[in-house]
Amino acid sequence: MRKLLQLVTVLGIVATPAIANAKDLTIGFSWNSKQEPIVYAWEKYLQSEGAAQGKAAGFNVKFIFNVADNDPTRQAANIEDLINQGVDIIMARAADSGAIGASIKAAQDANIPFLTFDHPPGSVQPTAHLGGDGNKDATAAANALSDLLASKGVKGQCIELQGALTDVNGHTRHEGWLAATKGKIETLQTIPTNWDPEIFRSGTANAFRAHPEANCIFMASDFALSAVQSALEAAGRWAPAGDPKHVYIAALDVQPIAIDALRKKYIDVDVTYDANVLSKKAIEVALQLAKGEKPACAPDCSIVGRIATPENIDTLPDLWSRQ
Repeated sequence: MRKLLQLVTVLGIVATPAIANAKDLTIGFSWNSKQEPIVYAWEKYLQSEGAAQGKAAGFNVKFIFNVADNDPTRQAANIEDLINQGVDIIMARAADSGAIGASIKAAQDANIPFLTFDHPPGSVQPTAHLGGDGNKDATAAANALSDLLASKGVKGQCIELQGALTDVNGHTRHEGWLAATKGKIETLQTIPTNWDPEIFRSGTANAFRAHPEANCIFMASDFALSAVQSALEAAGRWAPAGDPKHVYIAALDVQPIAIDALRKKYIDVDVTYDANVLSKKAIEVALQLAKGEKPACAPDCSIVGRIATPENIDTLPDLWSRQ
Protein backbone atom coordinates (compact mmCIF):
# COMPACT_ATOMS: atom_id res chain seq x y z
CA MET A 1 0.00 0.00 0.00
CA ARG A 2 1.56 3.24 -1.06
CA LYS A 3 2.05 5.94 1.53
CA LEU A 4 1.92 9.52 0.31
CA LEU A 5 2.81 12.66 2.19
CA GLN A 6 0.34 15.53 1.99
CA LEU A 7 0.73 18.09 -0.81
CA VAL A 8 2.40 21.32 0.21
CA THR A 9 3.02 24.51 -1.68
CA VAL A 10 6.54 25.87 -1.99
CA LEU A 11 7.17 29.22 -3.67
CA GLY A 12 3.92 28.94 -5.57
CA ILE A 13 4.79 25.52 -7.01
CA VAL A 14 2.81 22.50 -5.89
CA ALA A 15 5.24 20.16 -4.16
CA THR A 16 4.56 16.48 -4.63
CA PRO A 17 3.78 13.61 -2.29
CA ALA A 18 6.60 11.25 -1.45
CA ILE A 19 6.10 7.57 -2.04
CA ALA A 20 7.60 6.21 1.13
CA ASN A 21 8.89 2.71 1.76
CA ALA A 22 7.61 1.53 -1.64
CA LYS A 23 9.51 -0.50 -4.16
CA ASP A 24 6.68 -0.75 -6.70
CA LEU A 25 5.94 2.49 -8.55
CA THR A 26 2.86 2.44 -10.77
CA ILE A 27 2.50 5.13 -13.42
CA GLY A 28 -0.88 5.50 -15.08
CA PHE A 29 -0.55 6.93 -18.58
CA SER A 30 -3.51 8.34 -20.51
CA TRP A 31 -2.92 8.70 -24.25
CA ASN A 32 -5.19 10.99 -26.22
CA SER A 33 -4.75 8.65 -29.20
CA LYS A 34 -2.23 6.26 -30.72
CA GLN A 35 -2.48 7.37 -34.34
CA GLU A 36 1.12 8.60 -34.68
CA PRO A 37 4.30 6.49 -34.84
CA ILE A 38 5.99 8.65 -32.22
CA VAL A 39 3.46 7.48 -29.61
CA TYR A 40 4.68 3.90 -29.98
CA ALA A 41 8.28 5.10 -29.74
CA TRP A 42 7.45 7.06 -26.59
CA GLU A 43 5.75 4.04 -25.01
CA LYS A 44 8.76 1.84 -25.77
CA TYR A 45 11.25 4.41 -24.45
CA LEU A 46 9.19 5.11 -21.32
CA GLN A 47 9.10 1.43 -20.41
CA SER A 48 12.80 0.99 -21.17
CA GLU A 49 13.80 4.07 -19.16
CA GLY A 50 11.42 3.07 -16.37
CA ALA A 51 13.11 -0.29 -16.07
CA ALA A 52 16.67 1.08 -16.22
CA GLN A 53 16.30 4.23 -14.14
CA GLY A 54 13.87 2.58 -11.74
CA LYS A 55 16.27 -0.24 -10.98
CA ALA A 56 19.07 2.23 -10.30
CA ALA A 57 16.82 4.19 -7.95
CA GLY A 58 15.41 1.13 -6.16
CA PHE A 59 11.96 1.15 -7.78
CA ASN A 60 10.11 -1.42 -9.82
CA VAL A 61 8.37 0.88 -12.33
CA LYS A 62 5.13 -0.41 -13.81
CA PHE A 63 2.85 1.26 -16.36
CA ILE A 64 -0.89 1.17 -16.93
CA PHE A 65 -1.71 2.64 -20.35
CA ASN A 66 -5.10 3.64 -21.69
CA VAL A 67 -6.25 5.45 -24.86
CA ALA A 68 -9.04 8.03 -25.35
CA ASP A 69 -9.29 8.01 -29.17
CA ASN A 70 -9.14 11.83 -29.14
CA ASP A 71 -12.30 12.08 -27.02
CA PRO A 72 -11.80 14.47 -24.04
CA THR A 73 -14.77 12.97 -22.21
CA ARG A 74 -13.40 9.47 -22.58
CA GLN A 75 -9.97 10.66 -21.45
CA ALA A 76 -11.49 12.15 -18.30
CA ALA A 77 -13.13 8.79 -17.57
CA ASN A 78 -9.86 6.96 -18.26
CA ILE A 79 -7.98 9.19 -15.84
CA GLU A 80 -10.71 8.73 -13.23
CA ASP A 81 -10.15 4.97 -13.60
CA LEU A 82 -6.43 5.45 -12.96
CA ILE A 83 -7.18 7.48 -9.84
CA ASN A 84 -9.56 4.78 -8.61
CA GLN A 85 -6.91 2.13 -9.23
CA GLY A 86 -4.59 4.01 -6.88
CA VAL A 87 -1.70 4.63 -9.24
CA ASP A 88 1.22 6.56 -7.78
CA ILE A 89 1.70 9.05 -10.62
CA ILE A 90 -0.43 10.02 -13.61
CA MET A 91 0.92 11.13 -16.99
CA ALA A 92 -1.37 12.29 -19.78
CA ARG A 93 -1.12 13.52 -23.35
CA ALA A 94 -4.19 15.71 -23.43
CA ALA A 95 -6.91 15.37 -26.05
CA ASP A 96 -7.93 18.92 -25.10
CA SER A 97 -5.55 21.23 -23.25
CA GLY A 98 -8.41 23.03 -21.50
CA ALA A 99 -10.52 20.01 -20.59
CA ILE A 100 -7.56 18.19 -19.01
CA GLY A 101 -7.67 20.73 -16.18
CA ALA A 102 -10.54 18.94 -14.43
CA SER A 103 -8.54 15.71 -14.41
CA ILE A 104 -5.46 17.48 -13.06
CA LYS A 105 -7.55 18.84 -10.18
CA ALA A 106 -9.10 15.42 -9.50
CA ALA A 107 -5.67 13.79 -9.29
CA GLN A 108 -4.32 16.54 -7.05
CA ASP A 109 -7.36 16.15 -4.76
CA ALA A 110 -6.38 12.48 -4.48
CA ASN A 111 -2.74 13.47 -3.70
CA ILE A 112 -1.50 11.95 -6.97
CA PRO A 113 1.15 13.90 -8.91
CA PHE A 114 0.02 14.73 -12.44
CA LEU A 115 2.46 15.15 -15.32
CA THR A 116 1.24 16.47 -18.66
CA PHE A 117 3.12 14.98 -21.61
CA ASP A 118 3.72 16.56 -25.04
CA HIS A 119 0.47 18.59 -25.07
CA PRO A 120 0.77 21.45 -22.56
CA PRO A 121 -2.19 22.14 -20.24
CA GLY A 122 -4.39 25.20 -20.32
CA SER A 123 -5.00 27.26 -17.19
CA VAL A 124 -4.65 24.49 -14.57
CA GLN A 125 -1.04 23.86 -13.55
CA PRO A 126 0.03 20.19 -13.30
CA THR A 127 2.85 19.04 -11.06
CA ALA A 128 5.10 19.38 -14.10
CA HIS A 129 4.89 19.43 -17.88
CA LEU A 130 7.08 17.27 -20.12
CA GLY A 131 7.20 18.21 -23.78
CA GLY A 132 8.96 19.93 -26.60
CA ASP A 133 9.40 23.68 -26.51
CA GLY A 134 7.09 24.52 -29.41
CA ASN A 135 8.00 28.18 -29.47
CA LYS A 136 11.76 27.57 -29.58
CA ASP A 137 11.41 24.73 -32.11
CA ALA A 138 9.27 26.86 -34.44
CA THR A 139 11.68 29.76 -34.00
CA ALA A 140 14.61 27.53 -34.97
CA ALA A 141 12.78 26.29 -38.07
CA ALA A 142 11.79 29.83 -39.07
CA ASN A 143 15.31 31.16 -38.65
CA ALA A 144 16.83 28.29 -40.62
CA LEU A 145 14.33 28.76 -43.45
CA SER A 146 14.88 32.54 -43.44
CA ASP A 147 18.62 32.03 -43.73
CA LEU A 148 18.17 29.52 -46.55
CA LEU A 149 15.83 31.78 -48.52
CA ALA A 150 18.16 34.74 -48.04
CA SER A 151 21.09 32.70 -49.35
CA LYS A 152 19.05 31.95 -52.48
CA GLY A 153 17.91 35.55 -52.90
CA VAL A 154 14.29 34.42 -52.49
CA LYS A 155 11.58 36.49 -50.81
CA GLY A 156 9.61 34.03 -48.69
CA GLN A 157 5.84 33.98 -49.14
CA CYS A 158 4.56 31.15 -46.98
CA ILE A 159 1.45 29.19 -46.17
CA GLU A 160 1.35 28.23 -42.48
CA LEU A 161 -0.31 24.93 -41.59
CA GLN A 162 -1.08 25.43 -37.90
CA GLY A 163 -1.96 22.73 -35.38
CA ALA A 164 -5.15 22.43 -33.36
CA LEU A 165 -6.64 25.51 -31.71
CA THR A 166 -7.51 23.35 -28.67
CA ASP A 167 -3.85 22.37 -28.22
CA VAL A 168 -1.40 24.76 -26.59
CA ASN A 169 1.29 23.29 -28.86
CA GLY A 170 -0.66 24.60 -31.83
CA HIS A 171 -0.49 28.11 -30.38
CA THR A 172 3.15 28.08 -29.23
CA ARG A 173 4.41 26.79 -32.59
CA HIS A 174 2.29 29.40 -34.37
CA GLU A 175 3.58 32.20 -32.13
CA GLY A 176 7.20 31.12 -32.55
CA TRP A 177 6.83 31.05 -36.34
CA LEU A 178 5.19 34.49 -36.57
CA ALA A 179 7.66 36.18 -34.20
CA ALA A 180 10.74 34.76 -35.91
CA THR A 181 9.57 35.51 -39.47
CA LYS A 182 8.45 39.10 -38.82
CA GLY A 183 10.09 41.31 -41.42
CA LYS A 184 11.76 38.29 -43.05
CA ILE A 185 9.04 36.02 -44.45
CA GLU A 186 5.48 36.98 -45.38
CA THR A 187 2.84 34.58 -44.09
CA LEU A 188 0.13 34.74 -46.75
CA GLN A 189 -2.37 32.53 -44.92
CA THR A 190 -2.57 30.59 -41.65
CA ILE A 191 -4.69 27.43 -41.71
CA PRO A 192 -5.74 25.77 -38.41
CA THR A 193 -5.67 22.05 -39.21
CA ASN A 194 -6.93 20.48 -35.96
CA TRP A 195 -4.07 18.03 -36.61
CA ASP A 196 -6.35 16.46 -39.25
CA PRO A 197 -4.49 15.19 -42.36
CA GLU A 198 -7.49 15.92 -44.56
CA ILE A 199 -7.41 19.57 -43.49
CA PHE A 200 -3.67 19.65 -44.18
CA ARG A 201 -4.48 18.46 -47.72
CA SER A 202 -7.52 20.62 -48.43
CA GLY A 203 -6.01 23.64 -46.71
CA THR A 204 -2.86 23.41 -48.81
CA ALA A 205 -4.84 22.94 -52.01
CA ASN A 206 -7.13 25.89 -51.30
CA ALA A 207 -4.27 28.13 -50.17
CA PHE A 208 -2.24 27.59 -53.33
CA ARG A 209 -5.29 28.28 -55.47
CA ALA A 210 -5.82 31.53 -53.58
CA HIS A 211 -2.10 32.38 -53.48
CA PRO A 212 -0.33 31.00 -56.56
CA GLU A 213 2.62 33.24 -55.66
CA ALA A 214 3.31 31.16 -52.50
CA ASN A 215 6.78 29.63 -52.52
CA CYS A 216 7.08 28.12 -49.04
CA ILE A 217 5.17 26.20 -46.36
CA PHE A 218 5.56 25.97 -42.61
CA MET A 219 4.10 22.73 -41.22
CA ALA A 220 3.44 22.68 -37.47
CA SER A 221 4.07 18.93 -37.72
CA ASP A 222 5.33 16.81 -40.59
CA PHE A 223 3.23 13.77 -39.63
CA ALA A 224 0.71 14.85 -42.33
CA LEU A 225 3.34 15.25 -45.04
CA SER A 226 1.64 12.79 -47.39
CA ALA A 227 -1.49 14.95 -47.34
CA VAL A 228 0.52 18.07 -48.20
CA GLN A 229 2.38 16.16 -50.90
CA SER A 230 -0.93 15.13 -52.47
CA ALA A 231 -2.10 18.75 -52.63
CA LEU A 232 1.19 20.00 -54.06
CA GLU A 233 1.28 17.23 -56.66
CA ALA A 234 -2.20 18.23 -57.80
CA ALA A 235 -1.00 21.83 -58.06
CA GLY A 236 2.13 20.84 -59.97
CA ARG A 237 4.33 22.13 -57.14
CA TRP A 238 5.75 18.96 -55.57
CA ALA A 239 9.39 19.11 -56.64
CA PRO A 240 12.80 18.79 -54.94
CA ALA A 241 15.15 21.66 -54.20
CA GLY A 242 16.75 22.97 -57.37
CA ASP A 243 13.63 22.45 -59.47
CA PRO A 244 11.89 25.74 -60.44
CA LYS A 245 8.59 24.32 -59.14
CA HIS A 246 10.06 23.59 -55.70
CA VAL A 247 8.09 24.82 -52.68
CA TYR A 248 10.43 25.38 -49.73
CA ILE A 249 9.17 23.44 -46.70
CA ALA A 250 10.03 24.01 -43.06
CA ALA A 251 8.49 21.58 -40.58
CA LEU A 252 8.62 20.29 -37.03
CA ASP A 253 9.00 16.83 -35.46
CA VAL A 254 10.92 14.72 -38.05
CA GLN A 255 8.40 11.89 -38.03
CA PRO A 256 9.37 8.75 -40.03
CA ILE A 257 7.52 9.99 -43.12
CA ALA A 258 9.83 13.03 -43.24
CA ILE A 259 13.10 11.08 -43.42
CA ASP A 260 12.93 10.20 -47.11
CA ALA A 261 11.53 13.64 -47.99
CA LEU A 262 14.55 15.24 -46.34
CA ARG A 263 16.94 12.88 -48.11
CA LYS A 264 15.34 13.70 -51.47
CA LYS A 265 15.27 17.46 -50.70
CA TYR A 266 11.50 17.95 -50.69
CA ILE A 267 11.77 19.21 -47.10
CA ASP A 268 14.42 21.86 -46.61
CA VAL A 269 14.40 22.34 -42.82
CA ASP A 270 12.93 20.23 -40.02
CA VAL A 271 13.32 20.33 -36.24
CA THR A 272 13.48 17.07 -34.31
CA TYR A 273 11.16 16.01 -31.53
CA ASP A 274 13.47 13.60 -29.70
CA ALA A 275 11.26 10.87 -28.28
CA ASN A 276 14.08 9.21 -26.34
CA VAL A 277 15.19 12.45 -24.66
CA LEU A 278 11.65 13.34 -23.59
CA SER A 279 10.96 9.85 -22.27
CA LYS A 280 14.19 9.86 -20.28
CA LYS A 281 13.29 13.23 -18.76
CA ALA A 282 9.77 12.04 -17.90
CA ILE A 283 11.09 9.05 -15.95
CA GLU A 284 13.70 11.23 -14.20
CA VAL A 285 10.91 13.55 -13.03
CA ALA A 286 8.66 10.66 -11.98
CA LEU A 287 11.42 9.10 -9.87
CA GLN A 288 12.22 12.42 -8.23
CA LEU A 289 8.57 12.67 -7.24
CA ALA A 290 8.62 9.08 -5.99
CA LYS A 291 11.51 10.00 -3.69
CA GLY A 292 9.66 13.03 -2.35
CA GLU A 293 11.80 15.53 -4.26
CA LYS A 294 10.59 18.54 -6.21
CA PRO A 295 11.97 18.30 -9.77
CA ALA A 296 14.37 21.15 -10.46
CA CYS A 297 12.83 21.70 -13.90
CA ALA A 298 9.23 21.97 -12.62
CA PRO A 299 6.79 23.21 -13.64
CA ASP A 300 8.12 23.30 -17.24
CA CYS A 301 10.42 20.43 -18.14
CA SER A 302 10.46 21.07 -21.89
CA ILE A 303 13.18 19.95 -24.28
CA VAL A 304 14.44 21.66 -27.43
CA GLY A 305 14.89 19.90 -30.77
CA ARG A 306 17.72 19.88 -33.30
CA ILE A 307 17.84 21.20 -36.85
CA ALA A 308 17.59 18.47 -39.49
CA THR A 309 18.41 19.12 -43.15
CA PRO A 310 19.00 17.04 -46.27
CA GLU A 311 22.70 17.32 -45.49
CA ASN A 312 22.64 15.90 -41.95
CA ILE A 313 19.54 13.68 -41.82
CA ASP A 314 21.61 10.48 -41.97
CA THR A 315 24.21 11.58 -39.43
CA LEU A 316 22.12 13.08 -36.60
CA PRO A 317 22.66 10.69 -33.66
CA ASP A 318 19.84 8.96 -31.74
CA LEU A 319 17.08 9.88 -34.19
CA TRP A 320 14.13 7.62 -33.31
CA SER A 321 12.29 8.14 -36.59
CA ARG A 322 15.26 7.04 -38.69
CA GLN A 323 15.40 3.78 -36.72
